[in-house]
Amino acid sequence: MATNSQVAADARVRSRFPVLAEAIVAGGSPQLRNKASVGGNLLQRTRCAYFYDPSKPCNKREPGSGCGALEGLNRNSAILGASHACIATHVSDMAVALVALDADVEVLSPTGAERRFPLMELHRLPGETPHLETHLAPGELITGVIVPKAAEGGQVYRKARDRASFAAGLASVAVAGGRIALGMVAHKPWRAADAEAALAGGATAEEAIAAELAAASDNGRNGFKITLTARLGAAAIDQARGRAR
Repeated sequence: MATNSQVAADARVRSRFPVLAEAIVAGGSPQLRNKASVGGNLLQRTRCAYFYDPSKPCNKREPGSGCGALEGLNRNSAILGASHACIATHVSDMAVALVALDADVEVLSPTGAERRFPLMELHRLPGETPHLETHLAPGELITGVIVPKAAEGGQVYRKARDRASFAAGLASVAVAGGRIALGMVAHKPWRAADAEAALAGGATAEEAIAAELAAASDNGRNGFKITLTARLGAAAIDQARGRAR
């Protein structure tokens, strides 16, 4: 239940996990951060216009009705992990940083049973069931997020959007040592495992991000996001390396 403002301002977070503080500050206005909780931020839903317009088809809102974005206004849709059933993106900045930090999430069921699992497994890809957004069981409540000791290396969060305030992101990148996560490009925060492996093998930042985006695809109006993410990712990796020196 900690607010985003409390987490971002915490001296321990700012010193040990600056990528998390940067992501939270990038995620909304001070007024929103003062009200948004950690659990609420992780579980926020897509900003796809078709999800909020009951006159348009949306498989997430009404399973089986179709995806209006496929042939419609899809400029901000997913370039990774999408399906014919849904091309919406997850918009949390904080979740992207937490995935790069290899965080776990703790949940509590109505029966009192507790479980803990990697936060990167919290959200689902759309597949044939985009209305099922997380791996939480009915009635489960997020009670905590566990962030392990930060990996060696620099940390940075970079985000691109149409304007600096009151606009959802087009793409984002979180780097924490050798771990990388991408945001606003998929139905969930995207762990860039191929990019991480490429970097570990000696690839340049540009080559590493290119390896991750080799499987990216566009939906007609969002092709620019592939190039944008490539440039943003390479810049974030280089900036994190600079901070590590």
